[in-house]
Amino acid sequence: MSIDLSVLPGSDELFEGAPCGLVITREDGTILRSNRIFSLWLGFSQVELAQRRFQELLTMGGRIFHQTHWAPLMRMQGSVAEIKLEFKHADGQTVTMLLNGVRREHPDGAFYELALFGTADRDRYERELLESRRRAEELLLEKTRAEAALQQAKVELDVAYEKSQRRALFAEQMVAIASHDLKNPLTAIKMATDFLGRGERTQRETQLLEHIGQSSQRAQRMIEDLLDFTLARVGPGIRITRRPTDLHQATGQSVSELRVAFPQAMLIHQQTGAGLADFDADRVQQVIGNLVANSVAYGDLAHPITITSGVAAGIASLSVHNQGAVIPEASQPNLFEPMTRLSEQASDIRSVGLGLYIVRELARAHGGDVAVSSSAEAGTLFCVSFPVDPESGPVDDQGNITQDSRLP
Repeated sequence: MSIDLSVLPGSDELFEGAPCGLVITREDGTILRSNRIFSLWLGFSQVELAQRRFQELLTMGGRIFHQTHWAPLMRMQGSVAEIKLEFKHADGQTVTMLLNGVRREHPDGAFYELALFGTADRDRYERELLESRRRAEELLLEKTRAEAALQQAKVELDVAYEKSQRRALFAEQMVAIASHDLKNPLTAIKMATDFLGRGERTQRETQLLEHIGQSSQRAQRMIEDLLDFTLARVGPGIRITRRPTDLHQATGQSVSELRVAFPQAMLIHQQTGAGLADFDADRVQQVIGNLVANSVAYGDLAHPITITSGVAAGIASLSVHNQGAVIPEASQPNLFEPMTRLSEQASDIRSVGLGLYIVRELARAHGGDVAVSSSAEAGTLFCVSFPVDPESGPVDDQGNITQDSRLP
């Protein structure tokens, strides 16, 4: 496709309408010609610019740069590119431009042909770029400081954790020592109370002796719980001695003793299925005692507390049921942790908060576990289950036998 060159703008029109500043000067900087855009950018008319020296339009810094840098380059290499110069506008403001120039030889002398470009957008972009870089460096510095602070905090936390572990271990050892040493005077108090109770006493003295006996028994149960707690947490764990025993008989004996300890409660023993199993009778009676004490402390004593023993499908089970306040579902997962109590209402019966923890540890020592369910309609039920035969493997909290990890 051919183009009619006659319709294209001429050289004068191109010079005046160029989208950049165009200036022609002599070698000494005298302006011979400038286009409209250059005069517009500086606020001078083209007539005012004519015969002025180019360097006179520059700021003081621009003049020094002209004299020491770009003017010598023009003479030596005949061209410059992207030289940044600062000009003084007619109103006194500073205008920044980029200069490209070439030196051309003519019969009348050397002339400089200069093209100048505005840098407002470029300067704004550079400022934004520098600001972004500065902000990125600040963020990097903040990140580095935060990581250092986090690392220091981690080190301090590790040290604090180690100290707390040592303190906790020391405290648990002290509890074990103190609990063990308290057993002897309590035993002496109980023996003396029993001896004094055999003689003839006034009604007031008999009541005092009964209070002393009940208090010493309660203190002895707490000490036994503390000793079991330290064995489970610090020592080798709670040890049991399993023997073939009738679960119904052991449970019935425990319930009879608990009726004396808790005369205000109605205790009912129910039997299901067979009763023979391998277990530690003393420890199982301790489980029953802790669960009944918990029911007395938190249950509604207007309703009976039911203790059920049974053996079925190779699983021995003991359950204690009571009516009363519902245990919130959110509290149930932590119910068997040490020092956990549902409320402060029964501090005279259970003040240490280890009863249910001991129940769980004893159930696990037998290869079993303990579970709890509670609702307003059905009441609260604690159920301990463990395998009848210790060789059959442990059971989960649902009473199902699981594969022993020691077996292939």
